[in-house]
Amino acid sequence: MANTLLMPKATAVWLVDNTALTFDQIAEFCKLHPLEVSAIADGDAAQGIKGMDPVMTGQLTREEIATAERDPNHKLKLSEPKVRVPETKRKGPRYTPLSKRQDRPNAILWLVRNHPELKDAQISRLVGTTKSTIEQIRERTHWNSANLVPMDPVTLGLCSQIDLDLEVQRAARYAPPAAPAGDTLLPASQTEGLSVENAQGDDHGHEEKELDAEAVFAKLSSLKSRSEDEEDEE
Repeated sequence: MANTLLMPKATAVWLVDNTALTFDQIAEFCKLHPLEVSAIADGDAAQGIKGMDPVMTGQLTREEIATAERDPNHKLKLSEPKVRVPETKRKGPRYTPLSKRQDRPNAILWLVRNHPELKDAQISRLVGTTKSTIEQIRERTHWNSANLVPMDPVTLGLCSQIDLDLEVQRAARYAPPAAPAGDTLLPASQTEGLSVENAQGDDHGHEEKELDAEAVFAKLSSLKSRSEDEEDEE
């Protein structure tokens, strides 16, 4: 609560009526426009709103107001709360309004398809559903499976993008490392040996080709000489 002002308009009304602060100082402290503060001072805005003393609520001190009154450029700062209330952690699934409950199966289907690493408990926290419903949608035994369309739960307003990213990060943290896909490179020692063998194999191939060519020419020459001898005999 240290960074949040309670009832800013009511506080602005009190500051206008009870201090000599400038409109800009009040506007910046109360997160209002200076023209709106000017309208409050003229009685054109915030009519019927009772001023709230920020000193009584512990959000400002008298010394802070006095310092700002002496220096028009001084920016008012909220006082640190004397008592810190611990944040209550939500237990159980998130509450979903009645108007959006019909969209939950579509959101579950989207999460199951796009983030298979999420556990049922995480999906339940995000969209406020039960594990049995998630299991039915996973196994396509849900009564309305044929009509379900995967839809982003953030777009549907069932959860925030921050909550979704947080659950995805948690799931990725405990997910097993992915196996390397595709062929991997061989060590240099093996590739050098293969290159030498290939080079030697190519040399043998060239020699064999040369030998084959010589054999062919020798056979042709023998056939030619044989035909000439036959002609001479005739």
